[in-house]
Amino acid sequence: MLPQSRSLEEIVRAFRWQVPAQFNIGVEVCDRWAARDPGRLAVVAVDAAGRAHDVSYGWLRETSNRLANALAAHGIGAGDRIAILLPQMPEVAAIHVAIYKLGAVALPLATLFGTDALAYRLKNSGANALIADAQGLAKLADIRRDEPDALAGLSLVMSVDGPGDGALGFGETLARASTDFTPVDTAAADPAMMIYTSGTTGQPKGALHAHRVLIGHMPGIELPHDFFPQPGDRFWTPADWAWAGGLLDCLLPSLYCGVPVVARRFDKFDPEEAFALMAREGVRNAFIPPTALRMLRAAPSPRGRHALDLRSVGSGGEALGAETFEWGKSALGVSINEFYGQTECNLVVGSCAALGVVRAGSMGKAIPGHTVAAIDAEGRPVKPGEIGQIAVKRPDPVMFLEYWGRPEATRDKFIGDWMTTGDQGTVDDEGYFTFVGRDDDVITSSGYRIGPGEIEDCLIKHPAVALAAAIGKPDPVRTEIVKAFVVLKPGHVPGDALAGEIQSFVRTRLSAHEYPREVAFIDEMPMTTTGKVIRRLLRTRA
Repeated sequence: MLPQSRSLEEIVRAFRWQVPAQFNIGVEVCDRWAARDPGRLAVVAVDAAGRAHDVSYGWLRETSNRLANALAAHGIGAGDRIAILLPQMPEVAAIHVAIYKLGAVALPLATLFGTDALAYRLKNSGANALIADAQGLAKLADIRRDEPDALAGLSLVMSVDGPGDGALGFGETLARASTDFTPVDTAAADPAMMIYTSGTTGQPKGALHAHRVLIGHMPGIELPHDFFPQPGDRFWTPADWAWAGGLLDCLLPSLYCGVPVVARRFDKFDPEEAFALMAREGVRNAFIPPTALRMLRAAPSPRGRHALDLRSVGSGGEALGAETFEWGKSALGVSINEFYGQTECNLVVGSCAALGVVRAGSMGKAIPGHTVAAIDAEGRPVKPGEIGQIAVKRPDPVMFLEYWGRPEATRDKFIGDWMTTGDQGTVDDEGYFTFVGRDDDVITSSGYRIGPGEIEDCLIKHPAVALAAAIGKPDPVRTEIVKAFVVLKPGHVPGDALAGEIQSFVRTRLSAHEYPREVAFIDEMPMTTTGKVIRRLLRTRA
């Protein structure tokens, strides 16, 4: 744990990584706590009716041991990839623990994935086993019919909803397995999980991570959650636990620290229900992606209608924006601590309101233990305020091992010892990072380089705008012009008059070269499963 301190600089000076040679995520997030206090609360599972069911660390240990034995009995072992296609539920936590204790590799898959996305990941990873529910089995049946070779590596399928369609029943199988299991003594550098990139451009790549990735995440959890953990902490995120944000920004760090996690499946994110859940279950810490925060703004006076007791709110995955940051302070009663990272190297920049390291429109400063800079094409840090590519220096325990089966892509990710992110940003003379945009998102217009984030932040300040995205549209005179795609709030009618009003709104608040010269109204914003706008799809519609 990071020491309490009066300044980030003091923490940075004193910080040293302590990564043991041997480390197993499953043992550390489950068995260590179960040995001390098997009745300690681990997960609070909330159903659609609001009923809560408590799950202990003892249950996690017993269930994960049974599953590890069952998997081993079917020939699944160290290094094998085990896919998890399930929503937030206690079984997901137990499955992860079992996989790590077995020395296998967890392959979390988002429940929102369609059959094409699932088939690609199952085939590319060579997954050996899959654990799903009835909905997941239905998708698997479609894949088996349309693309059977994608499932060639699967030797075992289990369903938490019982046997059928070629799947073994999860509960029935575990009931026959022993509760005693000796975890594999994994090295900290051994593979533990593979998370596919969100794929805003090109085919997703499997980022393979070692067991040490959990240690590498902890400073980036502790600071943005204002010296997490504190007595009484209780964590929740609406993010799918299959996403790096849900798994490594919430579930595993919380269990590692002995902090209960609230699990609740939302078929569709509901702002009112989200506030009610946080109040009812006493959520103290939340990781809420920017898109979800913007949706929460639709619920008026949340603190006036819900007994919220939030201590910390962290947000990342895309730019938060000054407007949402300011809304958070008044509506939630806390400063939203923005942080930054990506699937390959997460939580390397962040904010900490407890230390005064928080600024509207900024992602924060480099987290202790991580060397982060904005660099040029030769790998040299740029001057303060200049735009460069955000990069992280190796070695770093949070950094991925490799892209699965893609050695060239792995090599191309680096300039020397700098792992490049593909994100453009600036660093000021105080060390604050500001996100400008993806390499392919930055708009070049009339000689200006324009980041879409500032434009989008301005757009959502307009009272008619619910969601917005800005892209560059090719233009023979200006190289590109700014085009905005807008989802309107209920009660507003699209039309030329409103488009002109929105254009004037941005022009008067930003500048003549940044305002959108075209505005398109759309019903739904194309997004990845992690809530990031898929700009390449918008470009095809420009």
